[in-house]
Amino acid sequence: MNRCLLAINAGSATLKFRAFSSDGQTLLARGMVDRFGSKEARLALADANGQPLAERGLADDGHVSALAAVLNSLADQGLEARAVAHRVVHGGSRFRQPVRVDTEVRAALDDYIALAPLHQPVSLEVIDAFSQLDARLPQIACFDTAFHITQPVVATRFGIARHWHEEGVRRYGFHGLSYAAIARRLPELGLAHAKVVVCHLGSGASACAIESGKSIASSMGFSAVDGLMMGSRPGYIDPEVILYWQEHEGMGVQDVRRELYKNSGLLGVSGISADMRELLASELPAAREAVELFCYRAAREAASLACALKGLDALIFTAGIGEHSAEVRARVLQQLSWLGFELDHAANLAHARRLTTAGSRLPAYVLPTDEEGEMARQAAPLL
Repeated sequence: MNRCLLAINAGSATLKFRAFSSDGQTLLARGMVDRFGSKEARLALADANGQPLAERGLADDGHVSALAAVLNSLADQGLEARAVAHRVVHGGSRFRQPVRVDTEVRAALDDYIALAPLHQPVSLEVIDAFSQLDARLPQIACFDTAFHITQPVVATRFGIARHWHEEGVRRYGFHGLSYAAIARRLPELGLAHAKVVVCHLGSGASACAIESGKSIASSMGFSAVDGLMMGSRPGYIDPEVILYWQEHEGMGVQDVRRELYKNSGLLGVSGISADMRELLASELPAAREAVELFCYRAAREAASLACALKGLDALIFTAGIGEHSAEVRARVLQQLSWLGFELDHAANLAHARRLTTAGSRLPAYVLPTDEEGEMARQAAPLL
């Protein structure tokens, strides 16, 4: 039986997992539990090249049984988990690097549920489930907020009373594991010390200003709702809109949260779908407007982050939409052409690494994100 480092990326409806060598460098297997936490949950396992190894339904909707199925599916392939690395969305100001989860750390992570009410609980439930399965199995928390710790204070403040900032009401930034994975690869492009804006475009979307591999500013702030428009989240919204909903529509906290997290974004504007692929294929005016707004917000935020960097050397697209939608990339770069981006249409349609012409004043690239691989690389030294 070969021992492996298991990277777990838990969402509200899916759980992605990858098994790596103990040093976190070599991918051994990958898989997903779809409809995680429901009676229709299904587990699929593939090898490092994506070739299917196993697929089956799960016995019940419990997290413990789903994770037991994950461990058993790996064991059937001769892989035994030596440790588990978890993506934890919020580490606040305290957790600035990966940490072994012990009783004290686990209790401290509860404090951040209020800051990430839809994401944090799922991660903690999965950590608790692994503890039930095997209390001796080392678990390591890797934080989405940690990459943004390097931001200057001015980038973290809201224009509110100082005591709120001191109590934790500030900009944190998210998708940090994705940005860390991209920053790790910037030297490949000759951008190790460059000023770069990275657009993480997916069902959750954000953008980050990176200089010399470090976060300078991010579109996301106190929560994962802020910034760019997303699949079902609005991005930036005037706070008075929320007060209007509460005062004039009688909406309570849970109603507002549902509107912000589940009923807005591409889904809300289009009234059709949160899936960019469906909207791009639709001829309906509302679908076209949703796509236009998504691209407009991405381009506008990228330009804002160039200001935070006091210059720009390159733009990088990543994540599901960023990596796979040539149409979205083209629209964003066309809106940013005044900065010096000249799109190479053939390269863009071919999903080439470089998207701009040889004569373009500024280059734009596509790089695949690797959150699970980044988790494994961060966690391995702690073992």
